[in-house]
Amino acid sequence: MGRAMRKPAAATRIAGMMMVASLALAGCGREKSAVDAGPDAYAGQAAVSHGGRDWPGYGGDWTDTHYSPLAELNADTIGRLNLAWSYDIDTLPNAFSAPLAVDGVLYFGVGYSVVHAMDAATGTLLWKYDPQAPEIAGQKMRSAWGIRGIAYWEGKIFTGTVDGRLLALDAKTGKLLWSAQTLDKDDGRYISGPPWVFKGKVMIGHGGADFAPVRGYVTAYDANTGKQAWRFYTVPGNPADGFENKAMEMAAKTWTGDWWKFGGGGTAWHAMAYDPKYNRVYIGTGNGAPWNQKIRSPGGGDNLFLCSIIALDADTGEYVWHYQVNPGETWDYNAAMDIELAELTIDGQKRDVILHAPKNGFFYVIDRKTGKLVSAEKFVPTVTWADRIDTQTGRPVENPEARFPDGQAAILFPSPVGAHSVEAMSYSPKTGLVYIPAIEQGRIYTDPPDLAGWQFQKGQFINNGIGKPPADLKVPGTPSNVLLAWDPVAQKARWSVPLTGMKNGGTLATGGNLVFQGNVEGELAAYAADSGKKLWSFDAQVGVMAQPITYQVKGRQYVTVLTGWRSSGPSGAAHDWDYHNQKRRVLTFALDGKASLPPFDRTPLPFVDDAAFVIDPAKAAAGAELYAQRCIICHGPAVKSGGAAPDLRKSPMPLDIDSLTAVLHDGALVPNGMPQFPEFTPAQIGTLQHYIRQQARAALKP
Repeated sequence: MGRAMRKPAAATRIAGMMMVASLALAGCGREKSAVDAGPDAYAGQAAVSHGGRDWPGYGGDWTDTHYSPLAELNADTIGRLNLAWSYDIDTLPNAFSAPLAVDGVLYFGVGYSVVHAMDAATGTLLWKYDPQAPEIAGQKMRSAWGIRGIAYWEGKIFTGTVDGRLLALDAKTGKLLWSAQTLDKDDGRYISGPPWVFKGKVMIGHGGADFAPVRGYVTAYDANTGKQAWRFYTVPGNPADGFENKAMEMAAKTWTGDWWKFGGGGTAWHAMAYDPKYNRVYIGTGNGAPWNQKIRSPGGGDNLFLCSIIALDADTGEYVWHYQVNPGETWDYNAAMDIELAELTIDGQKRDVILHAPKNGFFYVIDRKTGKLVSAEKFVPTVTWADRIDTQTGRPVENPEARFPDGQAAILFPSPVGAHSVEAMSYSPKTGLVYIPAIEQGRIYTDPPDLAGWQFQKGQFINNGIGKPPADLKVPGTPSNVLLAWDPVAQKARWSVPLTGMKNGGTLATGGNLVFQGNVEGELAAYAADSGKKLWSFDAQVGVMAQPITYQVKGRQYVTVLTGWRSSGPSGAAHDWDYHNQKRRVLTFALDGKASLPPFDRTPLPFVDDAAFVIDPAKAAAGAELYAQRCIICHGPAVKSGGAAPDLRKSPMPLDIDSLTAVLHDGALVPNGMPQFPEFTPAQIGTLQHYIRQQARAALKP
């Protein structure tokens, strides 16, 4: 299903992307076998080999380092950088994805995989494709907020959809070329991450382990036909059914109990990479299903391949090696964050490495050839779940209290948000530094009261097997974040810039000694990559979570970023960005740009109430419990939204029970991204109304 709006397109097929001379410029030191693989091995993955002209992949070129060698923008010229054009996005609910730029055409997906193509120099819309995912997704809509990125290869644009389709579109026209259903209809899985392309294949993973008994996998498809090439499961299934391969047989020995009844988890919902030198793909896997290991694997064990980087043969999908950052994971410290490929000189020798800063607070340098740990150190001040990573074994030296034994509660750092979350880090081979949106935040972990009989609850917003924290126990400090420049060889910080709030946007590093980052305060900023000095900023009129990209059109360097703030709850900024009045846009900058944004009224929307409505405290209490189970993930704690969804205290819709019923029970706003809850009874909807009215009235009090 879908529809494409067509206009004359400027996109043309990339020709001769990978000539031997350009391989040296990419700096990957390829072996002869990789070069012999031909141009299809690298097409769509080689921005650096073009001198940075294009940005064809989520992380830029095949290294996925979010770096471009372009240097027209630098400390001497940055003062002339200004808006070249902007485009107002009318697609809901969110715009926080990474665009692509190929042959003068900008491509991006927003909301539920609504893909746009625009003239990258002028902002003229060329085509728009809507896969109509909300109308198909059903309960999968309850788990994901939209797409984070798309992929390009050989004149095709690829995107996943929340309902589980992998789509190939004609890059010139937006016409649907093929569609492959990679998930089952009601299996609890969904797609929110970008696909990865390599050697004529396109690979996609999925999420869902936080919400349902899900077993993770990745699937590779023929990029021309959509025919499945191979699939690799990331955790073992029921031994009685047999194992798909030797890797699953090996992994099963690290699990105990009836883990397969809980799915296991290990979903590859975001980070991947393709390594042409070793003809491998690297997969970053997620947490267990549920988080709490005492439930899914009560006898302990490493629980492979949770929270791991897995190396697979790119042609066959066969297991090569793995490195697990959190054996027996129980805190949602997944390894789905950036997998960036680099060549570093360590102890006088050049090493092909993976740079990885997962949620758990340690920065890892891993040998790409062998999967062995090179080094690991804490990159944020407070990491309490482990003392260090043993470089001999590669395993963490855990704090015994980190597994909250005997039903005790433990305050641990980082929180499940992570010391580094999904917002992209970048690596500059020019400075040798990695630029990380680093987070300082803790969480209280404890067992649920029904540990022995715990089961997944269908439809509940999150099924993690973690209990409610004791009322008298609080996490110390205030969540904070910095833009951190990290030296991966010395494993130490070189500089950091304190930022407002709990988290900020992804980063872009360039050959002009610049680092770009958007922030929650509503600006896009540029810093000197070697010192952290702030050199430039632009008022974007809304918080910026997405990562910027840079590219050339007719020799002129552009920077593009999507604006919009998506947070479940308050961000910690001076004011939060309301879902309804925030400006979701494409902003594109160039030297001596002449465009400007219209004035923006920052006055927050008012809280609304009906003075005649009589709140029943018992119904409000019941509504609070239901809200915490089903609504909090989007609309925020205590109905305090952070931009991911409307602030219901400011919405007139909950004032009318019929309107509330039409939205919740009947699905009136499904096309806008609001899930349907047909299982809600009239009584339950009534309790939600009383709770929302209670919170709105409290907000109106002086």
